[in-house]
Amino acid sequence: MLIRSHWNLTPSDTAVLPRSYHLELVKHLHERLGLDMGGQQTPSLTFSGLVGSATRTPEFVTFHPEHPYHLSLSGLSETTSKAIFNLDLGETLEFLGSQFQVGDRQQDITSYDQLYTELIANEPEPDLQFNLSFLTPTGFSQKRIYLPLPVPRLLFQSWLDRWNEFAPVYLGSYDLLDYLEEAIALKYHNIKSCRFAIYRSFATGFLGDITLQIPRRTDPLISQVANLLVHYANFCGTGVKTRLGMGFTNYQIPEQSRDNSTNL
Repeated sequence: MLIRSHWNLTPSDTAVLPRSYHLELVKHLHERLGLDMGGQQTPSLTFSGLVGSATRTPEFVTFHPEHPYHLSLSGLSETTSKAIFNLDLGETLEFLGSQFQVGDRQQDITSYDQLYTELIANEPEPDLQFNLSFLTPTGFSQKRIYLPLPVPRLLFQSWLDRWNEFAPVYLGSYDLLDYLEEAIALKYHNIKSCRFAIYRSFATGFLGDITLQIPRRTDPLISQVANLLVHYANFCGTGVKTRLGMGFTNYQIPEQSRDNSTNL
């Protein structure tokens, strides 16, 4: 089972929270889910923090009652997915002395087997262009620093590592990444770099939109694997610290692909 749940949240009053508020919020949510925040080298939960129009200073984030905010949780394992499916936030969510009204909930539910069957085993005509949005700071750990750039190989390595960790179907290792790196190009980007608070330090990440392109001459199987991993990014996020709120990723599925799918 794979799940991504979305909630609309509205602060009851102007909420001024520390820049590291997401650390307290994700801890609170783990407690309500009955999940341990430690113990997993590859986290089975992806968390978005509160996404929306907020005012940011070096020390604080201000959430405004006239703006809705979005909270997303994804489960990459059966246990975590079931815990998220059964989570009831109630009418209000309270943490750090602030209260948010809980609105509508939407859920995207599928499974590893279903994704693999629909996007590879059935040999569909693959999409050759992918429009992705990175809604929270996204970065990659490289040589003891955070790299805030959407390098195609690092994107796909991030998604492939999580797929191989949790899916029943193993896709391949770094030989596969070599093929993907050769085939896929960064066609467009509109990004900016920003800092993300992690305990007493910061990680640098990027925010914004990109377009990835696959040439038509590419082997269909490589294109299908690329499609699978890009779809999976909606659940697993991208890069480092996805459990803490980094790397929240949104892939806009083309309408023709959406029409062929009942659960994505």
